[in-house]
Amino acid sequence: MQLTFLEYGILLALFVAIFSLVILIKKTFKYGRKKLRSEPQGRELNGIFYAFGQGMLPWAKESAAKHLPTYIGGIFYHAGLFTAFFYVFLGLFRLPVSGPLLVIFQIILGLGILFGIGLFIKRISVSTLRKISCPDDYCANVLVDIFIVLALLDTMLGGIRPVLSTITIVVLLYMPAGKIRHCFFFFYSRILFGMFFGRRKVLGHKHTEGRA
Repeated sequence: MQLTFLEYGILLALFVAIFSLVILIKKTFKYGRKKLRSEPQGRELNGIFYAFGQGMLPWAKESAAKHLPTYIGGIFYHAGLFTAFFYVFLGLFRLPVSGPLLVIFQIILGLGILFGIGLFIKRISVSTLRKISCPDDYCANVLVDIFIVLALLDTMLGGIRPVLSTITIVVLLYMPAGKIRHCFFFFYSRILFGMFFGRRKVLGHKHTEGRA
């Protein structure tokens, strides 16, 4: 398998992105980890399972429950982003996407574009969101939208792989520096969240009456 110049660029950008994100995680331990003196009441693993399972449901998150359309839109938007990355890396290793799988990819990418544009319109039209938004919010949204659009076009028309590869490199390099990094830190923060509250037996455990 012979890679093109841009495909080598994707791999290099991926390495830079992962390396930078790991450095950012390392910086979170700069001040050390607080020693927990109380005895564990539960298992951290149970809390992690909860954080990525039941804890992700909208009724378990007050902000999501109050803004259900945005919550659903966010799910499809992020699904579109991850699908676009998956599509690019399948092509990188010359793994064909065809038949029903191609249709599934196109549907997810299409929904990702739809909700991505919808979330952008909401950000600029709702005064509260507009006041708390910074340039990075708009830049990240537009960049991801373009990325997903190009991935969808490549599944339908083909022949734009060089352009798609170029925007993939830009997204990967932008990820550690901009808001897109939350797609990576989401998993890290949910693990820490689950570990802490699982240890305290607050999350991820079945409660019996009168006993935590």
